[in-house]
Amino acid sequence: MNMEASGPGRRDFIRAAGLTVGAASIHGLLHAAETRARKTTGPNVVFVLADQWRRQAAGYSGDPNALTPNLDKLAARSVNLTNAVSTCPVCSPYRASLLTGQYPLTHGVFLNDVCLSPKGATLAEAYAHAGYDTAYIGKWHLDGHGRASYIPRERRHGFDYWKVLECTHNYNRSFYYAADSKTRLTWSGYDVRAQTDDARAYIRTRASGSKPFILVLSFGPPHNPYQTAPKKYRELYNDKKLKLRENVPPSARGRARKDLAGYYAHISALDACVGDLLDTIDKAGISDNTIFVFTSDHGDMLGSRGMSRKQKPWDESIMVPFLLRYPAAKPRAIDMPISTPDIMPTLLGLSGIKIPKSVEGVDYSGVLSGRDQPSNDAALIMCPSPFGEWFRGKGREFRGIRTRRYTYVRDLKGPWLLYDNQQDPYQLNNLAGKDDSADLQKRLDSLLAGKLQAAGDDFLPGTKYIDKWGYKVNSRGTVPYTN
Repeated sequence: MNMEASGPGRRDFIRAAGLTVGAASIHGLLHAAETRARKTTGPNVVFVLADQWRRQAAGYSGDPNALTPNLDKLAARSVNLTNAVSTCPVCSPYRASLLTGQYPLTHGVFLNDVCLSPKGATLAEAYAHAGYDTAYIGKWHLDGHGRASYIPRERRHGFDYWKVLECTHNYNRSFYYAADSKTRLTWSGYDVRAQTDDARAYIRTRASGSKPFILVLSFGPPHNPYQTAPKKYRELYNDKKLKLRENVPPSARGRARKDLAGYYAHISALDACVGDLLDTIDKAGISDNTIFVFTSDHGDMLGSRGMSRKQKPWDESIMVPFLLRYPAAKPRAIDMPISTPDIMPTLLGLSGIKIPKSVEGVDYSGVLSGRDQPSNDAALIMCPSPFGEWFRGKGREFRGIRTRRYTYVRDLKGPWLLYDNQQDPYQLNNLAGKDDSADLQKRLDSLLAGKLQAAGDDFLPGTKYIDKWGYKVNSRGTVPYTN
């Protein structure tokens, strides 16, 4: 509804209502009408993305160490997708799939530090086409032109409001570029707090506007370095008192305790920021018309199996938190597996926006809203070309699936991993190749084959994909980057 300060539209509105009132009352009626009109244009979206936060590390997930009171409250009021899977569990591939709704071998970002050049509309472009304001704050990691370089508007893929750096993990001396200025700015203090405050200001400004908005707030933590959260959060955790997962071997426990203490400190800092964001949304009066999502790009092994970081096929690496609060979606836990490419179409579906034909993921908005029964049987996981921390002496390409109950993975030589996650939640007993699991393995192998066929994935050696896309990598399979 377009109501100017004067003119026929305004007079007709008053006359149709049969009103003889003062200017203040007229203003109030017009504001109420404009608010109703805005709500018919679609819900706002606030998408909060952490980096390297594994599903297990939250109070509501049963972690005995994590102090996450705000996320615990959010979980009670949200759809909790308990089997949300990072399809290619490493930073840039996840982000590219989030923005395109495509699998890594389609959009081509299966390594870190390469440039996304999508074919088809991106998440922000789809929302902008539907009349939304679009905003991105924080870590980008999709430009491939140097981690500290300015990113021009044509490589922002539809985001208008822009306070972004390609990538940094120096959270207390964190830079960014704003709008179209090439002047490098610095976030004040711990960047998570400063970015949250900027996001809150954006929400307050747009809450009374005439257009809905989508805001992506992309944090760097709890990604290592682990020991750099503000002191008050580090003081919450005593590494000697932390309870470790049962799959952390004795040789890794000392390092795991120290890393986890810092990891949880970052988590508690982010939890406080999530609480402030939700408070801002509620006080702005837009909680009934705002989709709020909290999730992460991938997990972190943190000593499980004696390993660190991500890109691996085990649950600590591939499973991520995913909470979605929206009045149209009844709060409950849903154990249906969901993959990274499914996020974009599902958000668009909840928003009533047409899904671009280029999207490969599935719209599960009907499942979240309760119209449809959970139908997906497995989420695809992959590592098309190992690099960096997964490459050193033991790197291996893999494809696999994560079902509600099982994990099944193949490498180029054949079946590699098979776990019954219900009976073996710490994935200590590999059933692959065992006679008494032959029928199960055959069934899961067929299911994986169907997923690969649907994704157009021939499962070739990683060098084939590197050559196809023309990437230059070093001896560890990593695209060199500059800081």
